[in-house]
Amino acid sequence: MIKEIITYPTPPSVQYATDVRVFNEEIFSLIEDIKDTIEANSLEALAAFQIGSYYNIVVVKKSNEKDFLELINPRIISNNGKVTTTETTAYFPGLSAEVTRYEKISIVYQDREGKQHSLKAEGDLSILLQRKIDYTFGSSFLNKLSKDEKKVFQKKLEFGSDIAISESCPTTFKRDFIIKIINIVMIAMAVLLTGSLFVDEEISQQLWQYQTYLFSSAIVLNVIYFFYAQYEGRKFTSCTSCQIGNIIGTTVISLIKLFVIILLSYFIM
Repeated sequence: MIKEIITYPTPPSVQYATDVRVFNEEIFSLIEDIKDTIEANSLEALAAFQIGSYYNIVVVKKSNEKDFLELINPRIISNNGKVTTTETTAYFPGLSAEVTRYEKISIVYQDREGKQHSLKAEGDLSILLQRKIDYTFGSSFLNKLSKDEKKVFQKKLEFGSDIAISESCPTTFKRDFIIKIINIVMIAMAVLLTGSLFVDEEISQQLWQYQTYLFSSAIVLNVIYFFYAQYEGRKFTSCTSCQIGNIIGTTVISLIKLFVIILLSYFIM
C-alpha cells in the first residue's frame, strides 16, 4: 500500500526508531508498503520513519532492478574518508544542499528471518545509506549541514529551520559544570572537617571559619545552578518536564549534603 511521505513543515519525530524484535507479518507488510511508496514516488530508498513508522527499517531500490535491499535494524559500525556532495531529500521537496558525509561505511543489519548480515558501501550507495539511517534517529540532512551552508538553506525554508530539526534531550549540559564545582567545594569541606580532628582548638576554629566561607559559596552556587538549569532546560521543550524534576532533585540532594557537612562541622570543630 502506498503511504504518504512526511515532508516539511511537518516536524520530524523526537523519538529514535525502535529496533525490530519480532519478525512477523506486521513488519513484512510495512516493508511492502515502503517498497510501494518508493515505486510510486520514483525514489531510491526510504526509511520507515519517513512514512510515519517507528521501526528501524530502511529499504533501498537496487540499481536498474525491480529488486530491493531490505535493511532491518541497520547500524553503521565503521567509516572512512569524507566527501561533500549535493543532496536532495524527500523531506524537503525540490530543495538541495551541500552535505559532507563519510566516503565509505560498513553496516550491519538483519533480514526478514532475523539473520545478521554486513555490508560495505562507498560512493553513492554509502551516501544514500547514511541519509536513510539518519532518519532512524529522527534526523534529516539539515542536522549535517555546516554553519554557512545551513544559513543558506534556512533562507529557502518558508517556516524556518527550527520546526525541521528533531529536538532531543542532550546527555550533557553546561549546568553540569556548576555541579562539578559544588562537588569540589563539598570535598574541600569534608577535608577540613576531617583535618579538624587532628589539630588543636585554635587551628580548629580557623578551619571553622574557612568552612563557613565554603558553605556560603556552595549555597550561592546551588542557587545559581537552580535558576540557570531551568533556563537551560527550557531550551529543550520536548523534555522540559523531566528536566525540571531532575534539577529540583539534584539541588535538594546537594543542599542536604551541604547541611549534613556543616552540622557535623559545627559540633566537631
